[in-house]
Amino acid sequence: MSTDWQNLVSQPRYSVKQEKDLIVTSRDGTKLFADVYRPDADGKFPALLSYSPYGKDTQDLPCPEMRSDFVRGTGGHESGDAQYFVPRGYVQVIADPRGIAKSGGEFSYFGLKEQQDGYDIIEWIARQPWCDGNVGMIGHSWFAMNQYLVAAQNPPHLKSIFPHSGATDIYRQFTYHGGIFHFGFVHHLWRLIPAHRTQPLSLDEFSQENFNTIINQIQNNIDIRSVPYMYLSTLAYEKNPWMLDLLAHPYDGPFYRERSAYDKYHQIKAPCYVLACWYEWAVHLPGAFDAYLNLNVPKKLMITANMATRPWHQEQDIVLRWHDHWLKGIDTGIMEEPPITIFVMGANQWRYESEWPLAGTRWTKFYLSQKGGLSEILPIDSDDSNKDSFINLPWQREGEETPYLQYTTNAFTKNVEITGPIALYLYASLTTEDANWMAIINDIYPDGSIMPISKGWLKATHREIDVEKSKPYLPFHPHTRSLPVEPGKVYEYPIEMGVTSVILKAGHKLQLIIKGQDNPWEDGVILYHASNMRETVHTVYRNTSYPSHLLLPIIPGA
Repeated sequence: MSTDWQNLVSQPRYSVKQEKDLIVTSRDGTKLFADVYRPDADGKFPALLSYSPYGKDTQDLPCPEMRSDFVRGTGGHESGDAQYFVPRGYVQVIADPRGIAKSGGEFSYFGLKEQQDGYDIIEWIARQPWCDGNVGMIGHSWFAMNQYLVAAQNPPHLKSIFPHSGATDIYRQFTYHGGIFHFGFVHHLWRLIPAHRTQPLSLDEFSQENFNTIINQIQNNIDIRSVPYMYLSTLAYEKNPWMLDLLAHPYDGPFYRERSAYDKYHQIKAPCYVLACWYEWAVHLPGAFDAYLNLNVPKKLMITANMATRPWHQEQDIVLRWHDHWLKGIDTGIMEEPPITIFVMGANQWRYESEWPLAGTRWTKFYLSQKGGLSEILPIDSDDSNKDSFINLPWQREGEETPYLQYTTNAFTKNVEITGPIALYLYASLTTEDANWMAIINDIYPDGSIMPISKGWLKATHREIDVEKSKPYLPFHPHTRSLPVEPGKVYEYPIEMGVTSVILKAGHKLQLIIKGQDNPWEDGVILYHASNMRETVHTVYRNTSYPSHLLLPIIPGA
């Protein structure tokens, strides 16, 4: 449309009135607490619900604009800014789930009762004298993940949602990357949650005998015994009951499906705008594409290159534009635009798209080759000597470099665009009965500087794929059992890599790094995975018989 949509959306007109600790009674009688920020004026307004266990009272604590502060904890500043939405004619309700802060009941981390409570809160909002009956949801991260789950309950007055950076598969995207436990993230998050519960849910799920057996198995796992924080959760349940529950469920199954949106897309009826960042490989980016591709509702997708700061406020004008359309009936032109908006890194430009993966994608194999090369040319030598190895050592110390293999293309002679899903297929052997594979794809600049553009993970015993659910560019691992690894035997390891959009300019190189563990001093403690604590030789084969390769989505005409 010719008119700038910024001039069409709701403009600030009102001052803000706050009401603290209003009680919402759920269907089973549990009392939930909510804070309400509303225009200080007569009349009825549409409302926006922000709903997560980080604690409503943390949302207006002092916090300068910054990345997440993992020392003091700013994860709670993700509800959206009431000082932005309320003056523009919205009520914002920030509610605590059961078991959080003053809310009664027991916290079940994404569980069914938490989802049902979201339904009850929305219907309570719609009955209030300040609400016109139109309710939407907003928020980043956990606030976003709960939007999908609550929307699947189909509260009648929920008219639209805007999940910003929300995982949709609690097993694959949140807690077990490729079957590898995402320890640092889980350990950190529990510190942000003011929960009452001090006992794991597994105590209610399993018989005492089965529970004791599970605890024994966890305690005898060398990877867990080597991380005191994990081991302590088996001795003192109140230390981190969530971590113990996740360790007690090392495979995908009902526990994770109950808490995952992907299993409920068919139940969602509210229009949905999905937003994420290219750098959120470890948690939220896969969920954005999964939700967009599988929801059968009016929907939009936007992927940016900027990680959200705390307090979260980026893209709130887009949030306003979406909810103005669905909650206020304002023609903001948002539904007239193509459904997908992506920021193409390298070119540093926004671009509209109409499908995903992109039409015209040239799926191209880049083969691992001799002398650390990465090339479109298939190795013709089948000699088993065409292989590379590294030794993964436990007990990595600060300042030590993680052992790895490196494969790099020649400098590109022209611009090359990579936009879409990426897969890595390794043919490799191990000297132990299990190990971890971790991969990073980098854009190497002519001056030697590095920009990571994708990451992927896979536990060797979780290499099984579901053929019916897999695509060449998106291998799907069921993660319902462990397949034995015979030391010395070559297996294929299909690894889903993080999706991306980047133009590698002429003179740049593409680099693949393969390693067996994170380096917490380089990769960060929050994204740290439980390490393989056995000395393991990883051998990658690269010949005609074992054509290890990256499958890249090359877009012609960059």
